Amino acid sequence: MVFSSLIFLFLFLPVTVLIYYVSPMKFRNAILLVVSLIFYAWGEPLYIFIMIFSTVFDYINGLLIDKYRHRKLIARSIFIGSMASSLGILGFFKYAGFVVDNINQLFHLHLQAADLPLPVGISFYTFQTMSYVVDVYLDKVPVQKNVISFGAYVTMFPQLVAGPIVKYGDIAGQLVSRKVTLVRFGEGAELFIRGLAKKVLLANNIGLLWTSVKATSIEELSVLSAWLGIIAFTLQIYFDFSGYSDMARGLGKMFGFDFMENFRYPYISKSVTEFWRRWHISLGTWFREYVYIPLGGNRSGLMKQLRNLLVVWFLTGLWHGASWNFIVWGLYFGFFVMIEKLLLLRWLERRSAFVSHVYTLLVVIIGWILFEMDHLASAWRFIGVMFGFGGHGFADRQALYDLSTNVVLLVLLVFCATPLPGKILTFMKEKWRIAGIIIVPVLYFLFMVLSTAYLVNATYNPFLYFRF
Repeated sequence: MVFSSLIFLFLFLPVTVLIYYVSPMKFRNAILLVVSLIFYAWGEPLYIFIMIFSTVFDYINGLLIDKYRHRKLIARSIFIGSMASSLGILGFFKYAGFVVDNINQLFHLHLQAADLPLPVGISFYTFQTMSYVVDVYLDKVPVQKNVISFGAYVTMFPQLVAGPIVKYGDIAGQLVSRKVTLVRFGEGAELFIRGLAKKVLLANNIGLLWTSVKATSIEELSVLSAWLGIIAFTLQIYFDFSGYSDMARGLGKMFGFDFMENFRYPYISKSVTEFWRRWHISLGTWFREYVYIPLGGNRSGLMKQLRNLLVVWFLTGLWHGASWNFIVWGLYFGFFVMIEKLLLLRWLERRSAFVSHVYTLLVVIIGWILFEMDHLASAWRFIGVMFGFGGHGFADRQALYDLSTNVVLLVLLVFCATPLPGKILTFMKEKWRIAGIIIVPVLYFLFMVLSTAYLVNATYNPFLYFRF
């Protein structure tokens, strides 16, 4: 089940909210657990047992680590077993086929790997259970003794299938006691509707342009078509994923939880380093706290810092998918982050904001080609077309048609990728007073109506991060 579906918007969510709010506080974690299992089982009836196993297994591991905390060998053995199990499950479902394919190519073998679909959200909930066990082992958080509360944390449907990745320590207190007020509920509803509009009205519509360009043979693409296509994808993936994150955060707030912000206008960045402080913030935070810092961070000299960055960016790419294009994509960004740390950031600081911004966008856009293309060879050929090597000339009739029919949408998307729309809404609320109190709710109501109207007739409603 996806948030941008009619069955979620007009059946699952209203029923869940009603049951949640008429129930006493002491039952609400249990209600969240049950409805979250139903939400997941709607599309993954078999794989729900993997999630339940991971939840129960690491709940027990947390209790055992806490019990044997002063017997370090036993606690360490339990910790290692937990990590091995979590990574083993993730590796089997996500990477087994990739490993076997590469072994076959390297040694000219014909090994067979089970062709199993990837359980939705496994990368997200596995990281959450792992971070919990790590923090309990390091005595950063108190062990959770209530299996219902721990289950609600792991399976909570707002952030279950695509994040943001929520660390246990960030909401441990909220699992015990949380404020649920009409104002907070309204703020959550606003955030949810804003995310829904970003996903349905913006991401889906510009995604049609990229789908059309991607389906065109590379030999038939003009330079303009290639640039239009990848710019469309650059905007689509941002509004798709950030829209989903906004919906998740809004739902969390509606149920009394505060999830961390996952996107902070990344396309206004003036360096690649800044971009990754603004893009998928929860993932970057997770890798920094559980990989980069334990490896030594920047405390052991420049060479080890660069090594640690290389490991983090290799894992970042691999986390996104079992394919060489994702690994190269991760290392590609890792290369620019390392170069910026060595010398480029100082150079960028002396340049104009325009130059820094263009450099960052160019690096990011090319990176999205590596991310989106199924094969590296296709990515290199597409990049070649963008810069005039091969393809179908600079511009053809199809490219001009795509530009003319999408230029207004592209301008709107660029505008909405900046903080300006949020500042305008805030200004209307604070300065216009009575008029703002009326106009802003009307705008959100309009967003909801338009999003619903789109979904009623939608034949194109993908969610890009379900595959991770």
